[in-house]
Amino acid sequence: MAGDGPEHAVSRLGGRVERQIPLIDGFSARVPAASVATLRRVRGVRAITQDRRVALSTPIDGWEPRTDAGSLQNLVKLTGARTFWNRGYTGSGIDVAVIDSGVAPVDGLSGADKLVLGPDLSFDSQSDERRQLDGYGHGTHMAGIIAGRDAGWRRGTGLGGSDGFAGIAPGARIVSVKVADQTGAADVSQVIAAIDWVIQHRHADGLDIRVLNLAFGTDGAQDYRIDPLAYAVEAAWRKGIVVVVSSGNGGRESARLNNPAYDPYVLAVGAQDPKGTIATLDDEVPSWSSAGDGLRNPDLVAPGKSVVSLRVDGSRIDVDHPGGRVGQRRFFRGSGTSQAAAVVSGAVALLLDRRPALTPDQVKAILTGSAVDVPNAPEAVQGAGALNLSSAYHMRPPRADHVAQTWEQATGIGSLDAARGSIRLVDDDGVVLDGERDIFGNVWDGTAWSANLWNGRSWIGGDWNGVSWSGRTWSGRTWSGRTWSGRTWSGRSWSDRSWSGRSWSGRSWSGRSWSGRSWSGRSWSGRSWSGRSWSGRSWSG
Repeated sequence: MAGDGPEHAVSRLGGRVERQIPLIDGFSARVPAASVATLRRVRGVRAITQDRRVALSTPIDGWEPRTDAGSLQNLVKLTGARTFWNRGYTGSGIDVAVIDSGVAPVDGLSGADKLVLGPDLSFDSQSDERRQLDGYGHGTHMAGIIAGRDAGWRRGTGLGGSDGFAGIAPGARIVSVKVADQTGAADVSQVIAAIDWVIQHRHADGLDIRVLNLAFGTDGAQDYRIDPLAYAVEAAWRKGIVVVVSSGNGGRESARLNNPAYDPYVLAVGAQDPKGTIATLDDEVPSWSSAGDGLRNPDLVAPGKSVVSLRVDGSRIDVDHPGGRVGQRRFFRGSGTSQAAAVVSGAVALLLDRRPALTPDQVKAILTGSAVDVPNAPEAVQGAGALNLSSAYHMRPPRADHVAQTWEQATGIGSLDAARGSIRLVDDDGVVLDGERDIFGNVWDGTAWSANLWNGRSWIGGDWNGVSWSGRTWSGRTWSGRTWSGRTWSGRSWSDRSWSGRSWSGRSWSGRSWSGRSWSGRSWSGRSWSGRSWSGRSWSG
């Protein structure tokens, strides 16, 4: 604006001039909104720009998220999550179960309103120094993507600087169910027990678990209709929990999706590389993201390339892959369909915050129906396309009976060993866990177990499937994980033993294969944590 004419016009239209800005030959003013259109036509007015809040671009921990394509700040923009945030939906009231290597209450994941510790079903539960901690580092990274939130975060103002770190659904709460130990080792029977626990305790003692994030996968190829792992996730789905599973990192030449992602009921997620831009024209599906077989493909893809989330200092992946560290201490960069699944788990929490009555089938229909095509990527690797929460927000929910999935339902009566695929746990004496037995060496009875799961009888106190998984009964207050009743599948103590043959999904980390080497026997942080739970709280919060 220039000259006296515009200033006089402001006064005539009921406004007032506040101050002159000589640098641009203009001024700032307050005017009634209804007068703006008239003021634009006044002689001498070149442009009218609405006043907006600005923020200093202050680095977090020596790192600038605004310029990093893999930061959660940019992924929130790319996925459209801010469409929900700006209208007050941040995942508040939604509990997301993360079955993984544990979740450490680092900054961004601390407090009873952010993290609840479920049972520790991992081999680490035998060690006072490692119980309930994330010595591997994977689970904390996933939880940060899903629902991380710094104390200074303010809804609607963005991320970074004084606003702090935030995940896709910063209002959601994480329920950690630990199955993988400090090396990433976990058996299928542990994962099944964890899923079973989530189903049975989804509404217990103040919990409201609506989403289950699972980055675990095997190359097991038996028919999903009899596979025990597939039955477990499908049972969770049918009980009202949206199960989000990583499709696998086997690449485009993979014969099929991982088990249990190949179960057609659940949300199977592949990875997307957004290239740091909002538009999908330049997007790609990374070569390591698993392809389907043409019948069962990923349902959709989400950002999974070089995603920056929370780091566990001294964890296995932190020690083995120092090149993934971002900033001075807080963050780590990872790639995989695990990261992509975490993004979608956060997206589901946003949807359920806005529309709590949605069924899992409706959620799946909305996310796939609003996805956008990734050019030059075959359907076998992208499914319906890339996650688009802006469109999902505005999409009218389909009627539940119109989108109810009618696939043949799983029974879970098949082989436990076949569910493991080609990967087996092997202890440091070379003893292999295989055959139709769980980690205690008990004979697996799929028929009895599947019936007990569905009827809510698999977990009774601290016993699962008829065997005590703790040194005392489940009290409904705290899962001690103190002992495994003195029994082991190999007939020896689990304490202080190393395990290999990991079957953990998301093997590509910062473009490198996760190492199968021993972690040198040190405690994950390099110091003892006196055997206490980090949070000091019960699983119910």
